[in-house]
Amino acid sequence: MLIYMVRHGQTDWNAESRLQGQKDIPLNDIGRQQATGNGAALKRILGSSAPEFDFVASPLGRTRETMERLRRAMGLDPDAYRTDERLKEVSFGDWEGYTLPELKRLVPERIAERRVAKWDFIPPGADAESYEILSWRVGAWLKDVTKPTVCVSHGGVIRALFKLSGEMDAEEAAVAAIPQDRVLKVVDGSLSWI
Repeated sequence: MLIYMVRHGQTDWNAESRLQGQKDIPLNDIGRQQATGNGAALKRILGSSAPEFDFVASPLGRTRETMERLRRAMGLDPDAYRTDERLKEVSFGDWEGYTLPELKRLVPERIAERRVAKWDFIPPGADAESYEILSWRVGAWLKDVTKPTVCVSHGGVIRALFKLSGEMDAEEAAVAAIPQDRVLKVVDGSLSWI
C-alpha cells in the first residue's frame, strides 16, 4: 500500500485554534499557499507516475479546495478526483466553533475529562465522535485502498492513521501535531513526513 496523505491548508479557524470538525470553513491565503506548495512537492515526488494514482478527498470544502489547488500545481485536471465521506474530520458536535480556552471557561469539568482520555472522549452533541470512532471510519477506508493513492483529508484522520499503523499509541496520536505544509508518506503501514 502506498498513500500520500495531505492535511488541508490552513483556515481562519485553524489560525484561531477553533475546533473546526465538520464545519465547512474555507481556506485562508496561507492555506491556499500550503495547498499549492504540497502540490509542487507531489509533482517532484510522483513525476510522470501521477496519473497512475487514485486521488481522493474528504467532501468538505477546505479539503476539496486543497485537492484542486494541489492537482493544478501538479499540472493535472483540478476536478479529476473523487470524494469519500469516511475521510471527513472527527465531529466535535456542539463544541465546533469554540476554542479550548472558551470551553474551559464554560465547561471546565468536561475539558478536564477530555485532557485525561482525549482519544476516547466524545464531546456533547448528537453527531459528536471520539477519535476512536473516527478511526473506525478511517480503518474501513484503508481496507478499500487498492492502488497508489493521494489523499487530502484532516488532522484527525491523520491522527487515526498514526494509531491504526501502530506508529503511536492512542493518547500520543490524539495530541500529535499534524502540519498543513507537509506530505505524509504511508507505505505498508510505515509513516514518514516528507
